[in-house]
Amino acid sequence: MMILADTSVWIDYLNGHESSQTNILDKALMDGLVSIGDLIFLEVLQGIKSEQEYNKTRTALATLERYEMFGHKMVEKCAENFRFLRKKGITIRKTNDVIIATFCIENNLPLLFSDRDFNPFVDYLGLISVSAKT
Repeated sequence: MMILADTSVWIDYLNGHESSQTNILDKALMDGLVSIGDLIFLEVLQGIKSEQEYNKTRTALATLERYEMFGHKMVEKCAENFRFLRKKGITIRKTNDVIIATFCIENNLPLLFSDRDFNPFVDYLGLISVSAKT
């Protein structure tokens, strides 16, 4: 089954920081099981300073199966998920995380993440955590 890795995991992976998440990503890449969303692709690329590293990373990530994560059909689903969590006293800090989590929920796509803002999506909305499966 394909997985999606969140930006924070990609950043750690590309910077050579080893963690359980980067180890999972490395194995999934070797197995050909990693996809990337356009929003994550954007977040990773915009953080790269060196032109050479930018081109190398862009070329490598462009080989992955890619998803368009946000469109008019996702707007209301994202808003509903954000509002649902807020009513439980949980405020997600970044809209991008709401989009990524909701996309994964709607498409039954497991997410590899290290950002704690995804935990409420796992706990209350059915987001599948790759880390929890290993």
